[in-house]
Amino acid sequence: MRKLIRVLAIIGVSAGVGALLLWAQERMPVFKSNINLVVLTFTVTDGHGHYINNLKPGDFKVLEDGIPEKITTFEEGNAQVMQVMDDGSLRPMAPSEEQAKPDASATQVGLDARSDEFSGTNVFVLFDTSNFMYRGFVYAEDAIADFVRGLDKSDSVAIYTFSRNLSRPAPLTRDRSNAINGLRTSVAGDDTALYNALLLTLRDAAKVPGRKVVIVFSNGPDNGSMIAPDDVRAVAEDEGIPIYVISTNEVNKDSISSGVFKRITSRTGGKAYWAKTWQKQVEAFENIREDLGNSYTVTYYPAPNPNEGFRKITIELAKDPGKKLRVRARPGYRPRVG
Repeated sequence: MRKLIRVLAIIGVSAGVGALLLWAQERMPVFKSNINLVVLTFTVTDGHGHYINNLKPGDFKVLEDGIPEKITTFEEGNAQVMQVMDDGSLRPMAPSEEQAKPDASATQVGLDARSDEFSGTNVFVLFDTSNFMYRGFVYAEDAIADFVRGLDKSDSVAIYTFSRNLSRPAPLTRDRSNAINGLRTSVAGDDTALYNALLLTLRDAAKVPGRKVVIVFSNGPDNGSMIAPDDVRAVAEDEGIPIYVISTNEVNKDSISSGVFKRITSRTGGKAYWAKTWQKQVEAFENIREDLGNSYTVTYYPAPNPNEGFRKITIELAKDPGKKLRVRARPGYRPRVG
């Protein structure tokens, strides 16, 4: 960490890198949130990859380091969040007066603070506008615009772009026109600082209550970041923010980036797609949209656990005697102490 701070201090001439320096110096306060509440988003599929829907909280057993956890809230797809009562019954979840107040930290970065935080997904699209994307720039914009138009009406979306630095042309909103207009103002840049931009996007997403995901649309190679990809992955993993990646490069053309994308997405409960053509990019976005609509999100307050390091999360299904169903979720997290 000290080495990282020294490096950033030398090159911290841009606002984006300056923000990363601040994060490195004050990592705990930047990500300050309700550390006791764990948010877990996951999908359940059969052996053919078909989604398993209409499961209830009683169908899941969540364990943390082998310790059973009591599910506090439950959400399927874009349905309303339900509170799980002690007798196992469900009732609609509504924000308290305190939760309904605008989040000051979210407002500071231009986010659309929401009082109806218990419905829909906050989708952050991170669009690579570096010189690697010159040839497919217009087609990429069209694919993203189609994705935004097709989101569920309860979802909010933010459009961020990056090359050497991060821009926020469309902060989090439910207004699809505003999001697409922000997208259309994107301009091509130079070098690619993907992991710097992804970290800053995760910082913004962490300040927003409710379920959120980050979707990265990139050509792949990173030649401008000061942050290691595994450091970014650890933040997303601990915050419970799934990362999806759509790479316009071919999987075999850049084995390093491909390996990083696979690791980041699988460890956060997301997925990586390689989509060189416009049609494949549209298909990848459709798959992600389908994923969001068929996912489950549960929250719980961890039972007493002396482990202050990495805690392994396991999700077991009560109605799967043959162990044929597959759960895709982040494998665990590191709790913040103090």
